[in-house]
Amino acid sequence: MHYLHTMVRVTDIDASLDFYCHKLGMREVRRVENEKGRFTLVFLAAPDDMESATSDAKAPMLELTYNWDPEEYSGGRNFGHLAFRVNDIYATCQRLQDGGVTINRPPRDGHMAFVKSPDGISVELLQAGESKAPAEPWASMENTGTW
Repeated sequence: MHYLHTMVRVTDIDASLDFYCHKLGMREVRRVENEKGRFTLVFLAAPDDMESATSDAKAPMLELTYNWDPEEYSGGRNFGHLAFRVNDIYATCQRLQDGGVTINRPPRDGHMAFVKSPDGISVELLQAGESKAPAEPWASMENTGTW
C-alpha cells in the first residue's frame, strides 16, 4: 500500500495556490481541468518529498479540488489538519508571517506550530529532528484564533 494524497476542497484556487506554493513552499505536480464536471484538480507535493521519491514510490500529494460553481464549505477544522516536517520551524513561520499568514499556534516550544489555509484548513508544522531552543518572538507569542 502507498499513501497517495489528501484532497481538500478550496473556494479560491488562486489564494490557495499562493498559500500552499508561494508561502508554504509546495510545488505543483499536475493539474486537471474538467469542463464537463466543472472542476479543477491541482496536485501539490512538498519539495523534499519530490526529491526523495523514486520511480516506484511517488511523493505523497495534496489534491486541491476547486469546484467552478460556488459552494459553501464549513469548518476546515473538522477535517483535522495537514502536517509537514520543516527544516527550520522559526524560518518557516517567519516566511509565512511575512507573507501575511497568521501564526495561530506559534512554535513556542521550537517544535510545533499551526497556521490555516485561506479555506480555514489547519496546517501543522513540525521541526525536523530535535526541537529548536525556545526563541523570541515565538517563545512569548500567544495563540491567535483556533488551530
